[in-house]
Parts: sequence; structure tokens; C-alpha cells
Amino acid sequence: MNNHRTTARETTAVQVHIPTPYPTAAPAPVMPVQPNAVPAVASVVLPDGRVVTGYAIEPTRPEPVAAKPAVSCTAVNVAIGGAGFLAVCGGLVLLTSFIAALTAFISQLIILAAVIFGGWIAVQLFSTRGHQGGTTVNIRKAVIKRNHFHS
Repeated sequence: MNNHRTTARETTAVQVHIPTPYPTAAPAPVMPVQPNAVPAVASVVLPDGRVVTGYAIEPTRPEPVAAKPAVSCTAVNVAIGGAGFLAVCGGLVLLTSFIAALTAFISQLIILAAVIFGGWIAVQLFSTRGHQGGTTVNIRKAVIKRNHFHS
């Protein structure tokens, strides 16, 4: 008798995945960079008489920083723009007050013309109201001679 039990592990086949490598790109050729000036060769004689020759290494110097002006160009531009804006606003205030004064003057002229014309019309209406028709002539002791009146 076989006491050996079969499990799910034993019955499945083991699959091995082997990763496929990506092809490597060839590195770009490095071009030698020529220095601006050939560095000086220095030779040092050691106390035991040996001579060591090599290039002198100069410490790197930081780039000189350009001197900044005392006032930023942006600040100057903002200040000039603000002065221009204030000048325009002042001109607009003057223009607005001029238009308001001109409007008040024209409205006063219209009111004055209406008062004068209305008064003239009122005088015309009220002066003729007492007479109901034609011209009234009072004739007293008039002598009529040849169609002429003589008083």
C-alpha cells in the first residue's frame, strides 16, 4: 500500500520565467576636451633626492559676482508706472470735474431760457385777457371830417 498522498503542489508543473534582458545601447564616444591653456608642469625635489613631477593644481576661484545696483530695475519700473498712473488719475479727476461744471452751466442756461421764455408767454397771455376782441377806442368830442378823426 502506498501511503503517499498526492498534493496539489506535486501535480502542478513548475514554470520558470527567465527575464529577457534589454539590449544595451552603445555609449556615445567621448570627445576629449582641450583645456584653454596647458597647465604648468611643476617638479618638486624631495629631501631624499627623488624628483616628483606633476601638474600644479590651482584652487578653483568662484566666478565674480556682478555688482547689483542699489535699486532694482523692477522697483524703478513700478515707481515710474505708479507716477504715470497718478498723473492719469489726476487728469481724469480734472476732466470729470470739468464735465460736471459744463453740465451744470448748460442746465442753468436751459433753465434761464425756460424762465425768460415762460415769462414772455405769461405776459402775452395775461395782458390780452382783459380785452375780448379787437381794439377799443374811446371817442369823445370827436369831429369827423373827410374820414379823419380830430379830437
